[in-house]
Amino acid sequence: MNRWLLWLPLVLFGLFFGAVSIGLMMPKDNIIESKMVGKPMPAFSLPAAIEQRPALSSGDLAKGTPTLLNIFASWCVPCIAEAPQLLELQKAGVEINAIASRDTSQDIANFLNRWGNPYTRIGSDTTSKVQLELGSSGVPETFVIDGNGIIVHQHIGDIREEDIAKLLELLREAE
Repeated sequence: MNRWLLWLPLVLFGLFFGAVSIGLMMPKDNIIESKMVGKPMPAFSLPAAIEQRPALSSGDLAKGTPTLLNIFASWCVPCIAEAPQLLELQKAGVEINAIASRDTSQDIANFLNRWGNPYTRIGSDTTSKVQLELGSSGVPETFVIDGNGIIVHQHIGDIREEDIAKLLELLREAE
């Protein structure tokens, strides 16, 4: 009986090694998609994040025309990287609304003064409640919302130059 106890650590290590090996060999799915794609926006009403832009509610995203909803934060480095692309989308006539996640009005104002403000409305989500209800996994994240307030696409991470054409096409399709 004592001989089996001597081999027990080696057997346990072998099982652990096998489990880790299988996990490393299986393909990994890095894409986390919101379960909200294809569903209406959850009902919400957020206060204005800064004085220069109005507050944001779910009703603002269901007014007949497609829009982008961008979730960002002043402390988010990838949000800085996507700022020029958001300005390009705005120049192309896209309405962009935003949710500022876990941020202060002063920090948001400083961020927008420095990197540009493409937003029509900005809601302040200091507790990330709305962000979590959307199934958002972090910042930045952008949702394409059709004119009826239905989420039709989720873009995880910063918007890059090569993403602009796809987002414009999705907005056209959402009309």
